[in-house]
Amino acid sequence: MRQAVSSDAAPRAIGPYSQAVRAGSLLFVSGQIPLDPATGAMVDGDVAAQTHRVFANLRAILEAADASFDHVVKTTVYLADMNDFVIVNEIYGTYFSSPAPARATVQAARLPKDARIEIDLIASL
Repeated sequence: MRQAVSSDAAPRAIGPYSQAVRAGSLLFVSGQIPLDPATGAMVDGDVAAQTHRVFANLRAILEAADASFDHVVKTTVYLADMNDFVIVNEIYGTYFSSPAPARATVQAARLPKDARIEIDLIASL
């Protein structure tokens, strides 16, 4: 059985999907891009600013499921430009304690709303 999880502190889904779905003891969080949940607009700034906004959105959804970044077991990072990897990786490391979750990082030809970064994750509850 699956149950939708959502937070008003994260952007609303911009398509026919849930912010997150709980299935048993797992939480699957949809990819988050750097949208401001209050305005629905892309945040201003460079990839660092966009990365911090993505993590704020992810945190809000995790908290709606009574979870935190400590519960995350897998992430996928999508970058518009792999040249941003070093900056994103440095910021990414500040959000997770050891052991860090498993991760894949890929460059995508284009991300929704022309974001520079998108991250999805799986958490164990």
